[in-house]
Amino acid sequence: MSKRKVRFGLKWKVALLLALLLIAVVVVLSALVLAGIREDQRVRLEQSFAHEAEAANLRVHQELLTNPQTQPDDFMENVGQRLAVDLGTQSGMPVTLYKLDGTFTGTSLPFQPKMDVQDALAHTAQGRSAYITDGDQLLYLAPLRNMDKPIGTIQFHASLTEQHAFYDRIQNLFIVTGLAVLAAGFLIGFLYVWRQVHVISRLNQAAQKIGEGVYLSEPTVKRSDELGELAQGIYEMSGRISSSVSQLTEEKLKLLDAIERLQELEQQQKQFIGNISHELKTPLTSILAYADLLEMYRDDPALLEEARGQISKEAQRLHRLVEKALQLSSMDIYEFETHAEHIDLMPILQEAAARLEAKAEQTGITIQSSLTEGKVWADPENLMHMVLNLLDNGIKYNRPGGTVTLSNEVKQDEHGHDRMVIKVSDTGIGIPDDARERIFDPFYTVSSDRSRVHGGTGLGLALVRNLAEKQHGSVQLAESGPSGSTFVIVLPMNRPQSSEVISTEESSDFE
Repeated sequence: MSKRKVRFGLKWKVALLLALLLIAVVVVLSALVLAGIREDQRVRLEQSFAHEAEAANLRVHQELLTNPQTQPDDFMENVGQRLAVDLGTQSGMPVTLYKLDGTFTGTSLPFQPKMDVQDALAHTAQGRSAYITDGDQLLYLAPLRNMDKPIGTIQFHASLTEQHAFYDRIQNLFIVTGLAVLAAGFLIGFLYVWRQVHVISRLNQAAQKIGEGVYLSEPTVKRSDELGELAQGIYEMSGRISSSVSQLTEEKLKLLDAIERLQELEQQQKQFIGNISHELKTPLTSILAYADLLEMYRDDPALLEEARGQISKEAQRLHRLVEKALQLSSMDIYEFETHAEHIDLMPILQEAAARLEAKAEQTGITIQSSLTEGKVWADPENLMHMVLNLLDNGIKYNRPGGTVTLSNEVKQDEHGHDRMVIKVSDTGIGIPDDARERIFDPFYTVSSDRSRVHGGTGLGLALVRNLAEKQHGSVQLAESGPSGSTFVIVLPMNRPQSSEVISTEESSDFE
């Protein structure tokens, strides 16, 4: 069975410290006040005795004036008893008189004091006062003089009962009051410290939550003191940490996406290298084969004519393949130079359709046009290449007896700008859903079989997209299905601003 460790927390430490401080203050204050009271009582008593001693000396001087020739001892012997009674009545205290040699001469008490005062009389004989205390009784002895000549000693009897009672009352009052102040102060201090420690505990819990990834929506406490400033600082720190973590998470996701994209591009590049190697190998094999036949049968005119045609065909195929690869590579590496201007669109579209008319007829495909007049801001050669590429794809991936439709129209975007929309639609085999998002990526082909059959390398649509973006335009697959596909090119009709680019989302409005 494990033992629970008792935690001596901050509030108990501060409470204990507060209690010790209160006890020390009460004790020191009480001691100082009581010592002051005792000192005041002593000073007042001394002053009272000194005053009575002066009065007694004055009375002795008056008595001696009536008997100037009398010796001090004779004077004290003759009038000592009467003088003691008179001085006791005058001072209100019992009085006892002694000669210079310490012999008793008279007292106002009904009996002679029995306290030993010989040591005190030795002090008074030297002209000094002396005190003797016995319980609540106090004897004050002072020299009697006549014209600064000592003639005896006067002794005052005083009771200290009232002074002691007053001192005891004050002492008891300080004890009771001190205990009450100590209890009240400790309780108030403990409650205050408990409240502050509770606030600190809440701040500590908030810090632990931040460490666990639970961030604050508002300050834990709202105060106008240092703890409030600390709470506000923790809240702001929580916000900064939350923002930093969010940014790091976003950057992590972007990095993961980038890594995934790089892996995909690496795979696409490997696929492209395989495709282009195959595409290069096929015509080169054909060229080498015909070259060997020509070496073997130099005198065969029919073979010469067939070899010439096949070698020319395969060389053109190689040229187109290399040209596309070089164009796309130059656009990715260098800032592609365009010579955009205001041009009439219809002649370019008509020429593009005318260029591919023969190829379409060979495969049984019909090119249809629905064109309108209009000007666009574009590079004529780039525009021609984009349209030719889309028309060529529409022919290659069409069904026998199908059609390819080329059309254009003017529409306004959401900002009220006029845009030229060029559409190329076919009745071909369509594009699978899982490939629609990637058909514009370099090196990507829908399938290796279809690429091999039609001679595709995955570069055509990537080149069209790059050319469209260079014209401040866009291209996208508007629709695709079993009945065919439609590609849309959107171009500005006026000279765009340097930062004006038609995004894919905007171009979707022109479908």
